[in-house]
Amino acid sequence: MIPIKKKLARRILLVDDDESLLKLLTLRLKTVGYEVETVLSGEEALVKLPLFHPHLVVTDLRMGEMDGMKLCEQIQKKYQTLPIIILTAHGTIKEAVAATRQGVFSFLSKPFESREFLEQVNHALTMKGACQYGENKEIDEQWRANIITRSPLMNDLLRDLSSLAQGDASIFIHGESGTGKELIAQAVHDASPRKKQSFVAVNCSAIPEDLLESELFGHRKGAFTGALEERKGLFQTADKGTLFLDEIGDMSPAFQVKLLRALQEHQIRPVGSNKTISVDVRIVTASHRDLEKLVADDVFRMDLYYRINVVTLKLPKLSDRREDIPLLANHFIANPDFNINGKVKGFSNDAMEMLVSYEWPGNVRHLKNVIEQVSAFSTTPIIPVKLVEKALREKPTTIQSFKEAKQEFERQYLTQLLQMVNGNVTQAARLAKRNRTEFYKLLKRHLIEPSHFKEKS
Repeated sequence: MIPIKKKLARRILLVDDDESLLKLLTLRLKTVGYEVETVLSGEEALVKLPLFHPHLVVTDLRMGEMDGMKLCEQIQKKYQTLPIIILTAHGTIKEAVAATRQGVFSFLSKPFESREFLEQVNHALTMKGACQYGENKEIDEQWRANIITRSPLMNDLLRDLSSLAQGDASIFIHGESGTGKELIAQAVHDASPRKKQSFVAVNCSAIPEDLLESELFGHRKGAFTGALEERKGLFQTADKGTLFLDEIGDMSPAFQVKLLRALQEHQIRPVGSNKTISVDVRIVTASHRDLEKLVADDVFRMDLYYRINVVTLKLPKLSDRREDIPLLANHFIANPDFNINGKVKGFSNDAMEMLVSYEWPGNVRHLKNVIEQVSAFSTTPIIPVKLVEKALREKPTTIQSFKEAKQEFERQYLTQLLQMVNGNVTQAARLAKRNRTEFYKLLKRHLIEPSHFKEKS
């Protein structure tokens, strides 16, 4: 026997069209502490893989349309490090050579001795890369405990995340607003060797451009008006840990240069200081915008793009992971902040069907807001479909970001000025106490044409 501690139990997927053999192998593997799932075909195995996340696949060679070799090809397209053992009663030297060239860990001919089989399994699981989600489920759940999912898309992303987190490569998270980019960034930190240090998150679009440098790099006392004391920046706060820069696509070109220098040199210079400070920070960035397009449009620096985008994690929309909607809805309904005194117990079938079929343009954040609303208004333990229908019909109220509010104010201000002076840019610039060149740049930024405000004779 080869004893396996239960806490460190590894997951093994058995694939064979012989049910009696599956039962026998399952018994042998479970006896020594492995966790086992079985399927009867290669097609079923491909469905089971993203749900079970095995550390090892043991498959028969000769099966229906998809034999063991074809299954191996499909597995290795997506799970390159997953070891595979092929079993067959029809093994030949030619097939064994082909299998090992393709990356199959070992090739056993039936009948085989139990000890030989268990030794091969144990050997495969000790090889580098045999584990896909860490050493055991208990450890896995520590870094992904806040991510509610059963979606194959999300679980594939988390598998990649777990591997990437072990290094220090910069990670760019791309996804629509409300998909949970900060949650994924936190998971990268929690799954990494830096997890005992600080995780610091900052939304670049929420901080005015003239304050962003001070916020990230810090400042000396008296560096500018209002700098009454020396202050550390977020780079220093995150030293030895992880710094998450959200909505980096909204960062101005001028500040992109300063950020690039800090990332290249691993040093920062506080505002008003002549000295640089060394920092050791793992950078994770995110944006809902297409950075490649911004680079092509000369809005985002190409060198900074390649510096932050060593690896990309693309978050799926909620409408692409509908199997998660019931899980998320029930998770939110259990939130005591939404569900005071626990009066709401769940959703009617029709209500849940409506939630699952909705497109969710605001993704998970949108779903959370709707659940909060229907929980507040529900007078019954089971939320009815009419309440959900009403919440989905109403446009959710949102607060503008500082950047959006500033842009709207500038646009209205410039429009009013030009209306007052009948489109005379010189007069408008004088009233705004700005030089004419700068004023023209403001007009261009907001796509305002002065000639539209001139009175027709």
